[in-house]
Amino acid sequence: MIFIFFLLVIAIVFVVTSVKIVPQQQVWVVERLGRYYASMLPGLNIILPFIDRVAYQHGMKEIPMDVAPQVCITKDNTQVKIDGIIFFQITDAKLASYGTANYQMAIIQLAQTTLRSECGKRELDHLLEERNDINHAVIAVLDEAGSNWGVKVLRYEIRDITPPEPVLHAMQAQITAEREKRARIAQSEGKRQEEINLAEGAMTAAIRESEGQKQAAINRAQGQAQAILITAQATAEALRRIAQAMQEPSSSDAVNLRLAEAYIQAFGNIARQGNTLILPANLADVGSMVASALAIARQGNPPSA
Repeated sequence: MIFIFFLLVIAIVFVVTSVKIVPQQQVWVVERLGRYYASMLPGLNIILPFIDRVAYQHGMKEIPMDVAPQVCITKDNTQVKIDGIIFFQITDAKLASYGTANYQMAIIQLAQTTLRSECGKRELDHLLEERNDINHAVIAVLDEAGSNWGVKVLRYEIRDITPPEPVLHAMQAQITAEREKRARIAQSEGKRQEEINLAEGAMTAAIRESEGQKQAAINRAQGQAQAILITAQATAEALRRIAQAMQEPSSSDAVNLRLAEAYIQAFGNIARQGNTLILPANLADVGSMVASALAIARQGNPPSA
């Protein structure tokens, strides 16, 4: 009875120690008699008790790991404090177990060494501008070394770059001066553009005014020319009609009558100007002219009965 109970206990211990359930996203490394035997994947696994043992347990998830701040010297001999973060994942449980004594420490040390080397190649201004290039350089080095450790480095990001206080103050002063410079340039450009716009506006106004004066002068000249042409045409028509009228039999008497009237009217206008009485030198001519005009008038208008 005691023997059966003893066998039952041994069987239970054997089953408990031989059956292993590996969780999801984990890999367990099994050693048999001190040597690597197998990597157990997630699920139910069987090992030999007292012969096999689970030596290492590795998670296959992506792991973030902080890189402690360190002081780096740039190409222009400026000390800056830089820290970052690494994202890596175990891809080979065997190499992660036996490739290095501590793969996390190895990754951190190599990342810091590479970061110092990359910072030494760049000046401070370029260091702030080329963060992505530095990240890619660190990832390339870590990925090459991580293949021997069963680790895949997915990303490396510089978190903070902190220059010394005097450098920060100098950078702030430089930024302020640059902004003031851009403000002055923008103000001068605005003033210059304003003056250009005013000058162009004045030039346009002067051109338009001169064009208007030119057009007005052209219009006046055309109007005067048209008036002269009309007057000349009217004068020519009057002369033509006068010439036609003078060819009639009684035209000479009409001409003499018109001349006599014009003479008398002109003489009367002259005589009425001022307080001085003006008389012609030969009064006989005036009388004969008037007599001729009266005779013509009587011929044209016979007396009524």
